[in-house]
Amino acid sequence: MTEPMMEGAPLIAPSSTDHPLYESVVEACKSVYDPEIPVNIYDLGLIYTIDINDANEIRVTMTLTAPGCPVAGEMPGWVADAVELLPGVKQVDVEMTFQPQWGMDMMSDEARLELGFM
Repeated sequence: MTEPMMEGAPLIAPSSTDHPLYESVVEACKSVYDPEIPVNIYDLGLIYTIDINDANEIRVTMTLTAPGCPVAGEMPGWVADAVELLPGVKQVDVEMTFQPQWGMDMMSDEARLELGFM
């Protein structure tokens, strides 16, 4: 179980955007698609946090568009498989969360355009 949220703590932890592997991990996440939506999971806003430590161990926190998503059990493995292929990556852990719940406002402008919401 996840720990209770501390008051004032962000719902989504910050990503390691300054780590040299960050952009590569983002691109790997963009290679994974929700089978029901023709947009990659990164642009859909399903990747909440990419945390990379100094040992190049990566923790990805992600969600799904809905808890009952038919590929709920498979998608974390798809993300781990995509990220593990990157040179320099030591280990990948993908954690699923439903806090905060995903919403359409988490999609990138590209995803909204692709899906006809803009």
